[in-house]
Formats: sequence, structure tokens, C-alpha cells
Amino acid sequence: MTTSNETEAVREAVGVFATEKSFQNAIDELLSSGFNRAELSLLASEDAVNEKLGHKYNKVEELEDIPDIPRAAYVSPETIGDAEGGVVGGLMYVGAGVLMGPAAFAGGTLAAIITAALVGGGSGALIGATLATLIGMQRADTIQEQIDHGGLLLWVRVWDEEREKKATEILSRNSGRDVHVHEFAAA
Repeated sequence: MTTSNETEAVREAVGVFATEKSFQNAIDELLSSGFNRAELSLLASEDAVNEKLGHKYNKVEELEDIPDIPRAAYVSPETIGDAEGGVVGGLMYVGAGVLMGPAAFAGGTLAAIITAALVGGGSGALIGATLATLIGMQRADTIQEQIDHGGLLLWVRVWDEEREKKATEILSRNSGRDVHVHEFAAA
């Protein structure tokens, strides 16, 4: 327990990855080795980092040990795919319902109601697909920005020496470079 005069130390393992594949492999191994996704954090977008720093950064290695650098929570590719599917499906159903309701209310035939549902659903799905593409493009752009600056940063919150050792071994085994543990005072 800490008192008001003490600060709790936060320890993290950190590594930089040259490719999205090695980065994802490290994350997958960390998760399958008992680390929680809440213990993982990634570098936020280039715009967020530049705004926080007040200037552009050249290499991600400059940011590894800055405790208050903007970060993003890890979101799996599967979750992003689920979100994209939800946007497409949700807007498809909304579009179908929006046109189906008035057709039915106006006393339209079953064929007219089905046609309205198909037109509305198709339109909604098209809008949803466009939004889903934008979600995927934003993620791809953020990854590419970081690779262009030297790699993908991954921080892993560690609670004891055993977890430190396990995290650094996994980061190194998956082609992480400049793998080390740092400590800073909790905010």
C-alpha cells in the first residue's frame, strides 16, 4: 500500500518490431502465455504523438521510455473485423427497415415490401462497407506511419521479475529489437 508521499512504480517491457507480422506474433504469444490484453499498449497515431510532443518525431525509439506518450489499447484484428461486419450488417438492416416500414404502412404488396427491403438493405450495406473500409484503412495507415518511423512499439506491463523475464523473452523471440524493461512513477 502506498501513502500520499509514495508513488507506485510501473514496470514495462518494451520492444520495437519491423513488421506487422512479427508484432502480431509477439502479441499472440504474449496472450497465449497468460498476459492480458489490458497489459499491452501500442503507440497512438502519429498526430496524437506529435500533438503531445509539440513536434514531429523521427524514430519510434525516441518514444520507448517516455511514460506519458500517447498510447492505444491493443485491439485484435478479429475484433476489428467484427466491428467492420457489425457496421455493414447494422446499416444493412437499418436501411431495409427504413424503406420497408413506409412500403408496408402504405399498404404495399408483399413484392413491394421485399423490393423496398432489398433496395434499403443494399444501400445500407454499401454505406456500411464504405465505413468498414475506412476503419481498416485508418488502422493500416497508423501501422504504416509507425513502420515508416522505424517500427511498431509494444509495451507490456509486468508485475514481477518472472513476468519481466517472460515478456522480454517473447518480445526478443519474435524479432523485437531494443527489448528492455523500464520503470517510471505511476501517474
